[in-house]
Amino acid sequence: MNTSTAVPAGKKREGLGETVLTVVYAILVALVIRTFLFEPFNIPSGSMVPTLLVGDYLFVSKYSYGYSRHSFPFSLAPFDGRIFMSDPKRGDVIVFKFPGDNKTDYIKRLIGLPGDKVRMQDGRLFINGTLVEREKVEDFVYRDDRGNASPLARYKETLPGGVQHYILEEGDHGPFDNTPEYVVPPGHYFMMGDNRDHSSDSRADVGFVPAENLVGRAEFLFFSTDGSASIIQFWKWPFAIRFSRIFNGIH
Repeated sequence: MNTSTAVPAGKKREGLGETVLTVVYAILVALVIRTFLFEPFNIPSGSMVPTLLVGDYLFVSKYSYGYSRHSFPFSLAPFDGRIFMSDPKRGDVIVFKFPGDNKTDYIKRLIGLPGDKVRMQDGRLFINGTLVEREKVEDFVYRDDRGNASPLARYKETLPGGVQHYILEEGDHGPFDNTPEYVVPPGHYFMMGDNRDHSSDSRADVGFVPAENLVGRAEFLFFSTDGSASIIQFWKWPFAIRFSRIFNGIH
């Protein structure tokens, strides 16, 4: 004979309440981590190739430069400026809010510090009147979203202070390869993409980035796909994941 036991209504309500509290606590913990510690971002464009590829997913440390209203979801914090600020270093790869709307997330490399003079001449970078070293290395094979491959000239660039990173240059006479001299104002930074001929950055509509707009420093990749599968299309991962990029640090 089958028997069943009824659960008292009070017990059901208690169990539901505990479930709701667990969900609320989980959301609060996630918000705290996202606001004060680490926030995930993905790369939708090629402006930071070869350092970052389309389809890379990375963690940004929110505590690296202190906190501003842009550290909080929807930039809703009721204060201006930064608190607990630490100065960013030249060469850092940084997520920031686009100064034009204070909403869109951009990611670029910090090239110019407050007071620096930055210019491009015939594709070469000058900081404070000194030519920045670059060394030609093996070409980078770039694949577009259709799988077409093309080799691009890759250089190792050494910034003042010793930070080394790779850049791409299709040529030295593009629209951003000859610029006026930019003098970085106090409390602002000059950003550039590593894909020098295909980056909307401080040489174009981005302009100088206020310290308040810094969101955090890019630290490491936690996932990467070649574009044929999103992070939620797990059944496609075995064929789409770039396993060699996962957990790589960002320099």
